[in-house]
Amino acid sequence: MSRLRFRISISLDGFVAGPNQSVENPLGVGGMRLHQWALPLAAWRAPHGLPGGEVNESTPVVEASLANIGATVMGRNMFGGHPGPWDREKPWSGWWGVNPPFHHPVFVLTHHPRDPLVLEGGTTFTFVTEGIEAALEQARRAAGGRDVSLAGGASVARQYLVAGLVDDMMLSLVPVLLGSGERLFEGAGDDLHGLELVRTVAAPGVTHLQLSRP
Repeated sequence: MSRLRFRISISLDGFVAGPNQSVENPLGVGGMRLHQWALPLAAWRAPHGLPGGEVNESTPVVEASLANIGATVMGRNMFGGHPGPWDREKPWSGWWGVNPPFHHPVFVLTHHPRDPLVLEGGTTFTFVTEGIEAALEQARRAAGGRDVSLAGGASVARQYLVAGLVDDMMLSLVPVLLGSGERLFEGAGDDLHGLELVRTVAAPGVTHLQLSRP
């Protein structure tokens, strides 16, 4: 069976986003500091249609996170837009424009039904109202034997983790303190829900911790 894989940047004090998240500031105050290690990388820039970039110890980590992915699951907050029912007059179509970097089916968990959103490059957003297991089941079917990426945000990732459904988790630990915001492991208990640390990679501005289910 395909594996559910999750990668996220996290601060030393356990936050994956800063305070006061909004449509204008989706990562919250200071949240961009968590991603400065990745933005210059050629491996990050290429899927976003950007030329050039750096190569360092983080390059194989990012490349591995993108390899063999056939579908993605994400939460409503990760997809973005306003809370509540979808605006039929001006429906939100994500942060990524008409050609998102996924290029495969994406399943968005939401409480509000919506028809699938077909965009360029092979990305279709399907909106799932039946919960995390239903979204994962649909994603695995769509992935056709390849792995499924869990894109977050923190609330949805925590639900999958506590349910014991995450097979691989890469925490990119950034040496900054945000002080407040959204914690990844808030209320997640005091164990790793079947995951074990299998690899550590030190890179400029970040240390990557690879945890996997045996």
